[in-house]
Amino acid sequence: MAVTETTVAESCAAAKRAARQLAGASTEAKNAALEATARLLGERVADILEANAGDLADERAAGLTDALRDRLRLTPERVAAMADGVRVVAALEDPVGEELERKTLESGLDLRKVRVPLGVVAVVYEARPNVTIDCAALTIKSGNAIVLRGSSYAERSNAALAGIAREALAEAGLPGDAVLSLGGGGHDELAELARQEGLIDLLIPRGGEGLKAAIKKVATVPVMYAAAGNCHVYVHAEADPEMARRIAVNAKVQRPGVCNAAETLLIDATIAERVAPAILADLAAAGVELVGDERARAAAGDVAVGPATDTDWDSEYLGLKLAVAVVDSVEDAVDHVNAHGTGHSEAIVTSSDEAADAFVTGVDAAAVYVNASTRFTDGFEYGMGAEIGNSTQKLHARGPIGMRELTTFKYVARGDGQIRE
Repeated sequence: MAVTETTVAESCAAAKRAARQLAGASTEAKNAALEATARLLGERVADILEANAGDLADERAAGLTDALRDRLRLTPERVAAMADGVRVVAALEDPVGEELERKTLESGLDLRKVRVPLGVVAVVYEARPNVTIDCAALTIKSGNAIVLRGSSYAERSNAALAGIAREALAEAGLPGDAVLSLGGGGHDELAELARQEGLIDLLIPRGGEGLKAAIKKVATVPVMYAAAGNCHVYVHAEADPEMARRIAVNAKVQRPGVCNAAETLLIDATIAERVAPAILADLAAAGVELVGDERARAAAGDVAVGPATDTDWDSEYLGLKLAVAVVDSVEDAVDHVNAHGTGHSEAIVTSSDEAADAFVTGVDAAAVYVNASTRFTDGFEYGMGAEIGNSTQKLHARGPIGMRELTTFKYVARGDGQIRE
């Protein structure tokens, strides 16, 4: 059974033991576990969907927003996508043992800097069951054990998926405790997990600002936040209008309930009256509720745009709502983004290399796009196979958290009897 009935400390201790075994596992054995995971996902689709249907029907999920229910929902296509992601991870080069640097010191020591697993990674996440498989695949390939703590309203789905990963590990001759699920316990369990010093090497909370605040109050283990995304699209004075329409709509509408969806549209004052009506009409036709500043509302033409409040500029809506502002320059756009953004993903639409360079240089974010949608900030899109989340921090990882972000390094020195004088 994937969901443990032991204490948090006992589960973390079991993961620590498994991590020591997995750290020395061969690439072939880890890939065998991943291939088995992908195969079992295909074979157990009906069981996975049955578990997911139970979660969706449970009273614990009754109060979820449409966006969160979409995150929770699994379909045959989403399960197949999980399996594809696992296969991509299996095909990637094993990061463990990679030589980062090598040199001979004056003492004659041969010094190598090599990549090694972190150890035990704990991930706290909300709603999306696919995170269970993404995390398991990335940690298995990078030689880490993982302790998963998902939402209570996804407990059946997460248990089914974690069980598949554990079965695959055992099939490959690796410790099943390298993937452990705690289910969806309460705040006391979360606090206990965040205090497992000596057992948890890295805790990654993947969720909104409320989860981030709760972890900050209690954590004594190292934490890397996969934080919220208040993302912007800036339509520069030299933007192609049709390109701006496509990018703005895609960034907001393609999947509005995710962290790399745009929450604010900035339009340069020089072209606002010319391009705003068409862009905003496309967004409204897609069901987006629009709010804006006075200049945006004046430039909207016949499109209904409500008044924006101060709160709107700092909101991650995770739904079909968008704030719109008119700005006077690239510098003003950069200032707005840096004042209100969360450092996740930002985009400029422009034909000017000078404006693009100014935006890329000035914006403080993990990912910056020129003439492309913010929706591309994703481990799978970046060729990582999957991701645990997107870090908006600067240490020790930034952007999609993939395999290499789940490793550290050690220095290995070989000598022939040297002693230091």
